[in-house]
Amino acid sequence: MFYRPEDGHGLPHNPFNAIVTPRPIGWISTRDSEGRDNLAPYSFFNAVAYVPPQVMFASTSVKPDRDGTKDSVANIRETGVFCVNVVSEALTDAMNRTSGPWGREVDEFADAALEKAACETVDCARVAASPAALECRLTQIVQLPGEANVVVFGEVTGVYMDDACLNDGRFDVTRYNPLSRLGYMDYTVVRETFSLQRPE
Repeated sequence: MFYRPEDGHGLPHNPFNAIVTPRPIGWISTRDSEGRDNLAPYSFFNAVAYVPPQVMFASTSVKPDRDGTKDSVANIRETGVFCVNVVSEALTDAMNRTSGPWGREVDEFADAALEKAACETVDCARVAASPAALECRLTQIVQLPGEANVVVFGEVTGVYMDDACLNDGRFDVTRYNPLSRLGYMDYTVVRETFSLQRPE
């Protein structure tokens, strides 16, 4: 089949995010200007540059208690910093819990029974049990077409890695099995890898 998004797909569910898969999950931790912590997963997330290292995530919906966006973006606008926590298979249920539509006063770390650790280079918390975390300073927020579509870009200023995930000098994802987002309500877990050499 072929469809133009402006005309609709005619299927029971939108296939767009089932086509663009798998997607890494950016579990974004922030702190507002009053010191309240927030934690929420975003599946429109990725790394975008090596030098300096940079990442992005997109927020595509709004909360009634925020000005046209969600807690993560609102907090980053206030403070200019955030942290990306990697989601391991073991953290699946906690990640899902933090995706709820909780009020801005709710600390998702506490609600999901997650221990906090202090970031080293930015003023916010990270998920202590996460196998890796990227501490970031905001570089820009871009408003995309669409009512609530916002992309946040950040430069990575600090990198945490669990030593148990290091194997012969490499960060080994098979030691924690990252969770990835598929379409609809579906997820997958990375359990095996293979290598390819680029042509010379």
